[in-house]
This record gives sequence, structure tokens and C-alpha cells, in this order.
Amino acid sequence: MLQVNGDPLEWTPDMTVRGVLRAKNYRFPLVVVSVDGVQVPREAYDSTPVPDGSVVQVLHLLSGG
Repeated sequence: MLQVNGDPLEWTPDMTVRGVLRAKNYRFPLVVVSVDGVQVPREAYDSTPVPDGSVVQVLHLLSGG
């Protein structure tokens, strides 16, 4: 089981950061993700594993002017 922004999410084997974003249906173009307090670069979302029991924080960035 994972914690994503304080909510539980069922963990699956081989889950990646991208998999977490899809499972939570996060589609915002600008997000910052950390796994267990470590920020994950955007280019590593597909390859960064998320271990069972992890705490994931997803921050949605807003842009505008």
C-alpha cells in the first residue's frame, strides 16, 4: 500500500512514478513528484520504481500571468 498525497493507493509490482500518476488520474502538465522525500526528475518518471509502503507527494504547479 502506498500513501499518495495522504490517500492510500494499492501498490502493484513494478509500479513506477508514471504508474502512480496514472492510477491517481493526475493529468496536470506541470507536477513535482517526491518519493519518500526524494524529488524525482520528470525525465525519470517512467523508470523510477515506487516501492511498497512508500509515501508519494505530488504537487500540481500553476502557471499564468
